Amino acid sequence: MEVLAEHRCHEGVQGFYRHDARTTATSMRFAVYLPPAAQDRSVPVIYYLAGLTCTEETATIKAGAQAHAARLGLALVMPDTSPRGANIEGEDDDWDFGTGAGFYLDATSDPWSRNYRMYSYITDELRELVASRFPVLYDATGICGHSMGGHGALVIALRNPDAYRTLSAFAPICAPMQCPWGEKAFSSYLKDDPSAKERYDAVSLISSGARFEGEILVDQGEDDPFLKSQLHPHLLQEACEKAGLDLQLRRHPGYDHGYYFIQSLIGDHLEHHARGLGARS
Repeated sequence: MEVLAEHRCHEGVQGFYRHDARTTATSMRFAVYLPPAAQDRSVPVIYYLAGLTCTEETATIKAGAQAHAARLGLALVMPDTSPRGANIEGEDDDWDFGTGAGFYLDATSDPWSRNYRMYSYITDELRELVASRFPVLYDATGICGHSMGGHGALVIALRNPDAYRTLSAFAPICAPMQCPWGEKAFSSYLKDDPSAKERYDAVSLISSGARFEGEILVDQGEDDPFLKSQLHPHLLQEACEKAGLDLQLRRHPGYDHGYYFIQSLIGDHLEHHARGLGARS
């Protein structure tokens, strides 16, 4: 693992790192924020998954999460959103597919299946690397995400409820099998394995019996331009109500899809995770 930069931040450390990832067969970058409490003990950790076109720097710079994490005694991990430099034809052609748009799945179709394995990268390789190199509590892990990353957070937690004890999302893509972004990505990444699409769709997973203990917090801006065409939080709400899952879906008039929305509510989300993980400053 290579240290790219480390900065003092709210009396903690904001770092940026790079390593050669076996899962994606590429170099991968990620960011870690360690709160002041991590100087004395291991602390709970939250993985934040960013959305389309983003990198490990996006939420790190724009979300304003470090002040809350410092106060609550939480570490933050911000991975990149896809492999980069895989040299696959067409991976840089569109903003919503390929580079910056890994959809937090393991592709099953060529030529994507060798490198585009973000689900395994996040849940296995990166989690093990962070636990081995940073003072975090492996059994006190939460996950959060925005948009495509909200989809990733929901799917990862629903499929690994013993590994992720807390869950939240901002404006997630709730039913990717039923929206243009998801249909485009799934048709290429998973075209040779139709059943895999259901394994990466939160609404489908819940309808098929996936469960998550504890409250799922989701915030959605009502002025989000993608709300009706891409996100479909009503489908998540219907699935959770039918399955008896504890979903708190909060709708916010006047807020859109961007990071001013996330800045306004990131404190609520980190407090949600801190309560569930028993964090202390």
